[in-house]
Amino acid sequence: MDTSPPGVGTFLGTGAGSATYREAMDAAVDAVLDATATGPYSGETYDELEDELAVDALPDTGGDLAHVVEWVGEHVLSNSVVTSDPTCVAHLQCPTAIPGLAAEAMLTALNQSMDSWDQSPAATVVEESMVEELCSLFGLPNAADGVFTSGGTASNLLGLLLARDRYVAETFGQRVQDEGLPPEASDLRILCSDAGHFTAQQSAAVLGLGEDAVVSVPTDDDYRMDPEVLDAELARLDDEGKRPFALVATAGTTDFGSVDPLSALADRAAEHDLWFHVDAAYGGALAVSDRHREKLAGVDRADSVSLDFHKLLYQPISCGAFLLRDGSHYDLIDRNASYLNPEADERAGVSNLVGKSLATTRRFDALKPFVTFQTLGREGVAELVDYTLQLADDVAELVELDPALELAADPTLNAVVFRYRPSQQHPDRETSEWVDTVNRRIRDHLLERGMGVVARTEVDGDAYLKFTLLNPQTTVDDVADLLVSVKQYGAAVESEVSE
Repeated sequence: MDTSPPGVGTFLGTGAGSATYREAMDAAVDAVLDATATGPYSGETYDELEDELAVDALPDTGGDLAHVVEWVGEHVLSNSVVTSDPTCVAHLQCPTAIPGLAAEAMLTALNQSMDSWDQSPAATVVEESMVEELCSLFGLPNAADGVFTSGGTASNLLGLLLARDRYVAETFGQRVQDEGLPPEASDLRILCSDAGHFTAQQSAAVLGLGEDAVVSVPTDDDYRMDPEVLDAELARLDDEGKRPFALVATAGTTDFGSVDPLSALADRAAEHDLWFHVDAAYGGALAVSDRHREKLAGVDRADSVSLDFHKLLYQPISCGAFLLRDGSHYDLIDRNASYLNPEADERAGVSNLVGKSLATTRRFDALKPFVTFQTLGREGVAELVDYTLQLADDVAELVELDPALELAADPTLNAVVFRYRPSQQHPDRETSEWVDTVNRRIRDHLLERGMGVVARTEVDGDAYLKFTLLNPQTTVDDVADLLVSVKQYGAAVESEVSE
């Protein structure tokens, strides 16, 4: 009778497993390098990919790993967006720094779980060290604390959860974690700019307040929250007997990279006893830059901050952080489980991070920025960030000088929003509808032909194109060539109609 365990060579820890791992990683590296040498995208449509990838995802019997990796490379990776390509300029989907990729391979192989110290001893210390450095980088006081998250959505939710629970505890003497929300919760309000991220509304819904609890404050001509309009909204809420408890500022809006006037908003938050949360998922990267960190002036007064490393700090998804001005506020959501983080551990000073997060099992994502900063240093990372902001300014100038193009606004970070202006009117359509149609078709043409991955958005209801210039390998010449393609496809769409 064969008593040997199953899975020989399938796991690390044995000679056979070590050999398999090395061979598999070598094959995976080859597959990635092949896939990233082909341009920004293959151009295949959704229907074509459905047909190509129509295999049994859960087969009864398996096959050779090398063949599986080869198949994935040929059919999946080759039909993936190549974020490292200079013409992949659509979303906040960054090229990944090689130190971060090395860290990703290491942390995945060892599979640490960040909820308790005995599952992640060295990893816990590294994450705490990274959080401490980040709090210092953003000017938060010694009492600050934080945790790594999956990204801005999780961080924004955590910030507003703590804000809600603090308000209910201080106003009604009620612990939400134990007793739920009081009847007055229907009057709770969150203020956020109308250019802010949708996660404010999403968080309000998850927190039982409903999306209508978010008051959208209009922005100025630079798409920044207008403090005077905020004053009017706060006065209106007071007159209506509503209960504002949190003010969400945005440091880096998705479309324009706009940074709200943080100092002025911090003043309002202090005056009205509002929790001041800064969503710096995108723009928080400016904190590493000597040239641009002044754009974040006032972030040091935040009660909580969201930061994403997988946007403008070049780390593999997922990698975010949540910073908390006063770490004692974690008591609002802390809980103990005897098998995981017993109270005896707390009394003994054992650091179990589960009480700081909405997630139990968490990846050791802190290793990725740790390895990257150890390799490049803050100045090296800042150089990458600074380059892309200058690139955006240069590209915006190209757009402004071209009569066939229209710039929506000067860039604050590295997002450039613009559109193509047709040279002739459509015989049967309103001008605005025609311009929208042409620009949407330009974007589709570029993607379907594998010429470039460009974003689409709307400004005041009109269709625009967007370059999100995160890639330090992208040059002005790369973007100039892409703009030529934009104009060529725009002209082609016009001629199709005129024929």
